[in-house]
Amino acid sequence: MKNLKFLTFLFMLSSICFAQTKSDLLNKIKLPTNYHIEIYVDQIDNARAMTFAEDSTLFVGSRNAGNVYSFKNGRVIVIDSGLSMPSGIAYLDGDLYVGAISTIYKYPDILTNLKNPKREIVTKIFPSDTWHGWKYLRFGPDGKLYVPVGAACNVCDSANPIYASINTINKDGSEFEIYAKGVRNTVGFDFHPETGVLWFTDNGRDLMGDTIPPDELNKAPEKGIHFGFPYLHGRSVKDPDYWKQRPKDLQITKPEWELEAHTAALGMKFYTGDMFEEKYKNGIFIAEHGSWNRSNKVGYRVSFVTVKNGKARNYKVFASGWLENEDFWGRPADIAVGPDGALYISDDFANCIYRIYYKKD
Repeated sequence: MKNLKFLTFLFMLSSICFAQTKSDLLNKIKLPTNYHIEIYVDQIDNARAMTFAEDSTLFVGSRNAGNVYSFKNGRVIVIDSGLSMPSGIAYLDGDLYVGAISTIYKYPDILTNLKNPKREIVTKIFPSDTWHGWKYLRFGPDGKLYVPVGAACNVCDSANPIYASINTINKDGSEFEIYAKGVRNTVGFDFHPETGVLWFTDNGRDLMGDTIPPDELNKAPEKGIHFGFPYLHGRSVKDPDYWKQRPKDLQITKPEWELEAHTAALGMKFYTGDMFEEKYKNGIFIAEHGSWNRSNKVGYRVSFVTVKNGKARNYKVFASGWLENEDFWGRPADIAVGPDGALYISDDFANCIYRIYYKKD
């Protein structure tokens, strides 16, 4: 009994120290004046994509953890576990949709079944490759579920057109269509709140050097557009192996904005809340997960792109401090705008979700 009490004491002490450490680390985050950051929840292992329900329940996917979570009123519930990289999360009409590599699952009436959810298979048509196989899901203004399939390689030209694409299906899994091609690996997209146009991040290929090719911010106003992979990267970087093999009649749409090479731009959201200053309205916040294939690390931050008249006009770093002297303690993975207008950022390395809010001091 004494040993049990001692172990309990040690666990409580380590938890307190961990919380204090996280609090100290948050003081390192640099934000614009009058913006503040706090830990919203730190009990979510490997937190990735997020979405809110109408009652403010937050749903969170993961990659390596294999779990799907809900969070509300200080309580985390593991909705499902043991899945294959269930990163993608979408919510529509009371139902939760989860993308796990080859399979899209549906959990009907999830808000009333958090403790005893029913898992249904929507479709299993997607490839089982784990290389860039993790999903990001979102329902579009057309009611379609948008589902990407990344290239199952660093750089290659697959004969199967489903690779390096963004696709659409109905919510019951029917009517599969390829919406966009030449998209190496998008792990974040959203629809402009006024025009409904799809915008997305795309990760550039590796092993070409520290500064090329760029990551990309793209927009796809209609079906059938090709965004260059594997032939052209960014606006002007011709692939040394595939540029000469491109179809001669191929029309390539170039990025709206070139992001720094290897930042690993993942989740992105248009800011539609009412809390932040007007200059952020309908602009794009991007979670830059951080580089691995680079001599000096970049990313590990949240950036903001101003959008005016359907064009990306300006880029700036909004939140930074997760990276210090080539060491990092956190990696932003996805962005969500909460019902309260605050910005929520998942971190699959620090296993938490942050809340950034605006309040004049």
